[in-house]
Formats: sequence, C-alpha cells, structure tokens
Amino acid sequence: MLKVQAVVVLFPPCKHNASEAYNIHVNGVLHCRVRYSQLLGLHEQIKKEYGSNVVPAFPPKKIFTLTPAEVEQRREQLEKYMQAIRQDPLLGASELFNSFLRKAQQETQQIPTEEVAIDICLCNGQKVTVNIFTSYKTEDVLDAVATKLDLPDDLVGYFSLFLVREGVDGSLSFVRKLQEFELPYVSITSSRSSEFHIVLRKSYWDMAYDSDVMENRVGLNLLYAQTVSDIERGWILVNKDQHRQLKSLQEKGSKKEFIHLGQTLKYYGYIKFDPCVTDFPEKGCQVIVSAGNNELNFHVKLPNEQMKEGSFKVTRMRCWRITSSVIPIANGTTNPCSSGQFEIKLELSFEYLMSKDRLQWVTITSDQAIMMSICLQSMVDELMVKKSGGSIKKMLRKRHNGSIHRSDSQQAVKSSPLLDSPDSNREQIVKLSTKLTSVSLRGVSASNLANNISNYAFEGIGDDDL
Repeated sequence: MLKVQAVVVLFPPCKHNASEAYNIHVNGVLHCRVRYSQLLGLHEQIKKEYGSNVVPAFPPKKIFTLTPAEVEQRREQLEKYMQAIRQDPLLGASELFNSFLRKAQQETQQIPTEEVAIDICLCNGQKVTVNIFTSYKTEDVLDAVATKLDLPDDLVGYFSLFLVREGVDGSLSFVRKLQEFELPYVSITSSRSSEFHIVLRKSYWDMAYDSDVMENRVGLNLLYAQTVSDIERGWILVNKDQHRQLKSLQEKGSKKEFIHLGQTLKYYGYIKFDPCVTDFPEKGCQVIVSAGNNELNFHVKLPNEQMKEGSFKVTRMRCWRITSSVIPIANGTTNPCSSGQFEIKLELSFEYLMSKDRLQWVTITSDQAIMMSICLQSMVDELMVKKSGGSIKKMLRKRHNGSIHRSDSQQAVKSSPLLDSPDSNREQIVKLSTKLTSVSLRGVSASNLANNISNYAFEGIGDDDL
C-alpha cells in the first residue's frame, strides 16, 4: 500500500496545448514533467501486468486538437486516474508505478545515470560519503550507507533517510522522509541549495525497540548520536540536574546509560516541526507541533498571548487527510504559465475524539503537513503490529523493502495525489471525499469507534484541555 507520502499537484499543459508536458509538483517542489503519451504508456504496462479488471479507466486518445475545455477535462480525468492508482493497495505500491516516477524525475532533471559520491549526514554532524549510481532509489542508498557503516542487515529497517533543511543558525527543519518514488541523488541535486542535506535517523517510535538497536555497536552509536543531538537542539527537555547526570555519563563514555536516562526525559524520540498555524482551540493560533509517543503534541500561543500545551493521541484519531491549494504569488492568477510564481499550501486535518460522543476536526497549516502525516502513519503501523502480536523487526524490514500490503479494512490512511487545477474559477482547496479518506486503525466508523479504540489508554486532549 502506498500511503500518504506526498501531495502531488499536476498542472495542465501551458497555453492549453495538449502536446505539452504536465508539471507534477510533489509537496510544492517540481518532481517531474510527463506527457499524456507517457502516462498512457504507464497505463498499458499496468494493464498488461495486472489485468484490465484491476486498472482504472484512462482518458482516451483524441484524433483532433483539443480545445481548452477538453484539455481541462483530460486533466480532470488524469487526476481521477492517478488518484485511483495511488489508492489501490497493489498498484500504488507497485515497483512499476514507483519506477515510472523515478525515471520521470531523472529525465526531467536531465541527470544521466552514472556513478557519483553522495554525502549522508549522521545526527552528530558527521558525513558518510558513499559511492552510488544516480539511478539508485531510496532503499539502495540506505543499504549503501548501512554497508559503509557496517550496520547489520536486520537493523537497516530501523532507520530511514530524511531530507532536511539547515538554517544559518544551525536549526534543522524536516522536509520529508525520502520515499521509494524518488531518487535521493536527484532530489538533493535538484534542490540546488547547500542548506539541504540527507540525514540518517531512526524510523520507529516505541523506545522499547531501542534495545534491539543498542545490541549492536553501530546501532548504539547511531542512537547515541541522535539522542545527544536532540538534547542539544532542545527537542528533548532537560533540567539542570539531569544535564549534570548526562554530562557525567558522556564524559565516562557510558552510551547505553546515557540513552536510558534520555528515555526518561520529556519528548525523547519526538520530531519537532517548524512553527505553524492551527485552528485549535481557535482559528489562527500559532503552534509548535512535535510528533512522538503515539501523539501530536501542541504548544499553542493563544490570541491573548497565553501559552498552552496539550497532546492528541493517535488512538483517538478517527482519520486524517491532506489538502492542498495553489496560491498565486505575483500576478493574481493561478495559471502557472503566465508567471510561474506560485506556492502550494498544505494542511493536515484529523478528526479527533474529544469526548465520549464528540468528534471534532483539527487542522494544521504547515509546509511539513506531509511529514506529519507520515509520522502518524508509522505510529499506527507500530500499534497495529504490537496489538496483533507481530514482529516489529519484520514490519520494519518490510517497510524498508516497500512491501507492506494490508487490506482496505486495515489501512490507517489511504489518500491520493491531489491534482489541483490552476483555473482561478475552481475551488482552491480540494478536500478529500469520503472515498479518499480512510480511517485510522481498523477503518472505524462513527458507530464502532469506541469499541475499536477502547483497548488503548487515553491521554489526549479532551473537553477541559487547552
């Protein structure tokens, strides 16, 4: 199953010329340009591989030149087609689909297939240089780094590669977790900025799995470096007494003891996001969101300047969705052909069980909305494996191999690319329909929500919080 790993916006051909390429933006960044003929070729390959009964309908060829209205109609049809492909648990996760996007990315950026050196940063700032081919997918690059570090194969799935942006002040902003539909070398090269880096971090949430990692020398060093970094950045809260203890352990080289103490600290293992905006508890509130411990933690600044803190437990989220809108910057129109000046506005919304019989939507407006969604998804994955008594090692390795497949009733979030029209007459924010919004955990409906989540301890925000 291909989960919500990106929001894809597809702009129609400029000047309504159907022979021109569609620009596909992933999370507001140009990923690739594809022509109708390329998408048709993909469709034929999928149909040949999986059969006509599985593949959704594809917009037909036209003999005559398309009118502007027909160009837009074709775009809408391609939108529905891509949504259907991405939401299908078999087709959306297929190597055929992902390799199409990777090849299109490489061709668009005009980067030839050749051997190159790429730097992967560790959390302590150290760089690991590995030799790869430009056509290596994310999994291949991760394996190359693991080999260079001598990280055992059974621990590779505990880690992931993240694209981050480092500020001039040394601050770190998560852009996204690198996915199987992209080529890491092409992604970092196309950013054309030295402030972007690829970082290796752990990819699980439950600190109980730290013990698996710490059994290995390399795993221990990686986890130790991340813990030290998160403390230094202020992501993990430390008081004076705890700071003295940590410093003493660090001087002694007691890495395991250092990590064990770190596990007792607030926000250990959390990812901290950039300041953004939320509509909870009221619209327009500034908020700093952190993800960890099966929750989204909010530090909210209210209009009266008062600060409040609360958390939203993933086990009380009925579902969540990503929405996008195209915002013109320069010329007052959403037509990208006229100026090329635009930005993609992303929102993460989740429906939350505030009290026994009250569900409420909470929205976060953030450029990191996709990253937040990925965090929620992986938390649910771990909870489901733990509840079923399965092996976290097997799950992480399958996730690493891109081979997790679950039935529709088990999907945590199943969303699709959102292909927004640049037509200013269309609604700017395209929200997912009921069909495009899957439910967390077991696909719970309003009627059976309580039964499905009652096995978990509730510590999230309720009526009296915030």
